[in-house]
Amino acid sequence: MQYAAIDIGTNAARLLIGEVTEIEGTSFVKKLSYTRIPLRLGESVFEDGIIPEKKQSEFRKSMQAFKLISELFDVKELRACATSAMREAKNGLEVQKMLREETGVDVEIIAGSEEAKLILSTFFLMGVDKATPFIVIDVGGGSTEVSVFENGVRTASKSFKIGTIRLLKGKVSKDIWSQINNWVAKHIDLETVRQIYATGGNINKVHKLLGAGHMEPISFEKMNTLRNELDELSMVQRMTKFQLRPDRADVIVPALDIYLYIMKELVCDEIIVPKIGLSDGMIYSMHLKHSKRKQKS
Repeated sequence: MQYAAIDIGTNAARLLIGEVTEIEGTSFVKKLSYTRIPLRLGESVFEDGIIPEKKQSEFRKSMQAFKLISELFDVKELRACATSAMREAKNGLEVQKMLREETGVDVEIIAGSEEAKLILSTFFLMGVDKATPFIVIDVGGGSTEVSVFENGVRTASKSFKIGTIRLLKGKVSKDIWSQINNWVAKHIDLETVRQIYATGGNINKVHKLLGAGHMEPISFEKMNTLRNELDELSMVQRMTKFQLRPDRADVIVPALDIYLYIMKELVCDEIIVPKIGLSDGMIYSMHLKHSKRKQKS
């Protein structure tokens, strides 16, 4: 059974068509189609507090295109979730209503906690050992979520107002770094050995640029070296040397700055990049919902 998940982030809008399949007793989200549009809602929202008419037009066309693609796959259900930029846009609810009326796509504006919950819902499909304490860092365009797990249960979670677009726009609170420092000191026992996972489009790209294999850890040292190399290059040079899209070339250094800072705070020398995201969690949540309905009927 196929599902469509639309992830409307601060930097881009993404459509994942997928299904949950099972091989040798292990379930996983199988990706059938992936479409990404660099919508960049955060550029205007973090600058002016609203989504302007031109951006609304691009938003509407993107949702219309995603809906058409979803219809080609004859999906069982389509779910659309918007995160940080839509949460903060003063006209977010108006835009939400416009999209519902003009495209038929009902966009949910979800909280950071719900965003983290959906992303994390697919973690245990990857065979993550619940007995081993772990932390997940997710860096987006407008916010960063940190979640702490003990025995497979989330014991602490926080969404911080720092992301790649927010950093580029200079719209990050001066004390955000100390906020992260204080939260880590209060909620995380650094004496406990934990596995650190990182999610997000930028860290997926970093993982690829460093030539790491599936679930192969990448080190702080290599990440920092890559960060410094990228920082010395112009946008065009980054795009040429590393084959980066324009909307990735400008945010990858701010993303690395956030990951590296949190890794320092956690006294962490390597992270694992599972390459899953919000849309994977949305596909899995729709699958679970329909499976429960099927069992009841």
